[in-house]
Amino acid sequence: MNVPNALTISRLAAIPILMALLLLRFPGHDQLAALLFIVFSLTDTLDGQIARRSGRVSDLGKFLDPLADKLFVLAVLIVLVQEGLVAAWVVVVIFSRELIITILRSVAASQGRIIAAAPLGKTKTVTQMSAVTLLILQRPYPVLIPLADVAVAVAVVFTLGSGIDYLWRFRHLIAPFDTARMRAAVGGGAPEASPAELAEVLRGTGMTVAVAESITGGMIGSLITDQPGSSAYFAGGVIAYSNDVKREQLGVAPSLFESAGAVSREVGEAMAEGVRSRLGTSLGVGVTGIAGPDADGTRKPVGLTYVAVASDGHVVSREFTFEGDRASIRRQAAAEALRMLIGEVRGLRRASP
Repeated sequence: MNVPNALTISRLAAIPILMALLLLRFPGHDQLAALLFIVFSLTDTLDGQIARRSGRVSDLGKFLDPLADKLFVLAVLIVLVQEGLVAAWVVVVIFSRELIITILRSVAASQGRIIAAAPLGKTKTVTQMSAVTLLILQRPYPVLIPLADVAVAVAVVFTLGSGIDYLWRFRHLIAPFDTARMRAAVGGGAPEASPAELAEVLRGTGMTVAVAESITGGMIGSLITDQPGSSAYFAGGVIAYSNDVKREQLGVAPSLFESAGAVSREVGEAMAEGVRSRLGTSLGVGVTGIAGPDADGTRKPVGLTYVAVASDGHVVSREFTFEGDRASIRRQAAAEALRMLIGEVRGLRRASP
């Protein structure tokens, strides 16, 4: 238990107090209920900010925060329906969305994965809380009724939109379209055969490999060396987490950090070419990205990753935007790097006389 999680739990503890204030009748009870609702709603912003800034993001917090938001808003809405302050269908829509996403989270949990609250989900929560505040205050202040109606409509739109967003982004959890990619996405790492497949395609070619890893922090090298006999083709790697290491050890031009940013196709390609040149190998792999939970002070999305594979006079790169938590994003990046490396080796073999 830490401060962010305590703030999250405080929203759950506030539910019976708010329900009592809305049902009881005494001067100013609605105004007091609205005030407390706003105060406890603010903890939804505070808990996340404190957790990220203090490095206290936990699986408990990722699970509990969206659950507390749902119960906090739905409990008050149910009382407002009973008091005749909002139509029942609004609560049905909101509850249906929350039920579907809860089922999705349960599926993810059964696969060892935590689905954290998404930005659109947070926006949905803000619109719902704003609507609820106006619905509470419309009873003592009838002039707010039109504004409350508009706020409810906006909240319903964002509720449906965020639900569709979750279902689309995590569709692999309920409709596996690629078994190998699904295993990587939900926490299984790279497909089990990939290191062996790399060894197979390299056999007899004389090609060697080196890796330059930022986001993956050594995971690609670890996967490659899991295969017995990998010393025959794997030279080594550079874990280049800082820009200084990328520049000094891999020869990445400082101008690339200024023009494109550390997480960019240009830097990924320069890393691949740099490690290939420095370690004298046939192939070089470069990976750079944002693993989260924050975007490291940039406007680029969490999960954005660039994977590059360099060979003699040729470099190929791809852009990915992975979903999931930090560990899942890093595993997916390592898995895709192996796939691209295997594909490049096969291409070189086909092109050789």
